Amino acid sequence: MDRQGALGQLRAAVETFARTYLATDDRWGVGLSGGPDSLALTAVAAQLRPTTALIVDHGLQPDSATVAETARAHAISLGCVDAQVVCVQVGNDGGPEAAARAARYAALNAWRGGPVLLAHTLDDQAETVLLGLGRGSGPRSIAGMRPYDPPWCRPLLGVRRSVTHAACQE
Repeated sequence: MDRQGALGQLRAAVETFARTYLATDDRWGVGLSGGPDSLALTAVAAQLRPTTALIVDHGLQPDSATVAETARAHAISLGCVDAQVVCVQVGNDGGPEAAARAARYAALNAWRGGPVLLAHTLDDQAETVLLGLGRGSGPRSIAGMRPYDPPWCRPLLGVRRSVTHAACQE
């Protein structure tokens, strides 16, 4: 029985996703927050294709520039061909989380190098569905996040967050 480690599981998930949805010559962007989910995805993506890490600095915390620079350095050390920090202004529409998400997606969407991989996991998918149902969103909530909604790519939607954390330990 094949008992691949967490990095192997993530690599298999990303390879399967890429074969299903992406052209073989695509250069990838990967949204990197610096957390374990996005760090694990960045590590795997950089092994498979030329990858640019896209780090969004929301400027909402005093040390956000330091956090962004640390994420940029990690991306380069993981093998990314480039790592870009994009500073954004967060508005007020929809509350702080919604405004930050809107600013982040706008910044990531401005990158035109190819598809953008996002590190949403199965746990994030469950949270999205439950929160949507709690708001009364109906059938759209049950659908959850789409794995491929160009330019957004979510190759880890079938992977538990515990696997991304284990991959960081590896």
